Amino acid sequence: MFHLAHLSDPHLGPLPKPRTLELASKRVLGYVNWRRNRMRALAGPVLGNLVEDVLAQAPDHIAVTGDLMNLGLPDEIVTARAWLEAFGSPERISVIPGNHDAYVPGALKRALAAWAPYATGDHGTPPGRVIFPYVRRRGPVAIVALSSARASAPFMATGHVESACLPELHDQLVHARRDGLFRVVLIHHPPFRGATNWHKRLVGSGRIRAVLKEAGAELVLHGHTHVDSFVEIEGPDSAIPVVGVPSASNAPGGHKPAARYNIFAIDGEPGAWRCHMTERGFEGPGSAIGVIRERQIW
Repeated sequence: MFHLAHLSDPHLGPLPKPRTLELASKRVLGYVNWRRNRMRALAGPVLGNLVEDVLAQAPDHIAVTGDLMNLGLPDEIVTARAWLEAFGSPERISVIPGNHDAYVPGALKRALAAWAPYATGDHGTPPGRVIFPYVRRRGPVAIVALSSARASAPFMATGHVESACLPELHDQLVHARRDGLFRVVLIHHPPFRGATNWHKRLVGSGRIRAVLKEAGAELVLHGHTHVDSFVEIEGPDSAIPVVGVPSASNAPGGHKPAARYNIFAIDGEPGAWRCHMTERGFEGPGSAIGVIRERQIW
């Protein structure tokens, strides 16, 4: 039995005080939003408690699907790397970026350079270089990681997967199936219709679905929406579960669900996979972390 934990959108705080020049961009809008809203919703010990609970469950691997940062500030990049190192080793944690990690042009490149050990595949990638999709094989699982992060205009939070990545995505999914692996695709923006408002959508999501429909996958994990969700999209043989989680830092009592994460218990073999999902987190103000719900997805 292989256990894969999934959390997303930690939006690590507290936010460093930006210098005046660092606010001369889209960041000024994000900073105002943080001060008015996110600072209250995403501050405090919520994330620390959730991480402790994740580690107490002793999963075999952990997937973090983006938005480690808020405004893509240089100090945030350093903070995120330190947080990852405290969470676990690069061999145990796989990371992809989100739109907040690419908040302004240049931020994503700097962030990936700093987080590279957590965002590179097992073979064929020069040390310190991040190329998507990257693939990691852990036990019976193939983790196929995409990036939908890109800098966007003010008031926009759209995602985009480069067209050049799609043939490699297809080939890696096919190879993993031939090798008898349970294929888990990581992407920050949800790849199904109607997942978000127009200004937060995954641009060209139909192209991703087309690859998945042809090559197949057993599970798709995403963040971005800050809500728990379960949707199925078309695969070559059967429906593919697409699962999202609330922000790992969201305090109980807000308009979005409180911080949660999922653990997937994976067993079996091709054609007879078994995957049981357990959702853990806070239910409301004053509650302790516990099981929210369970679901058999394979």
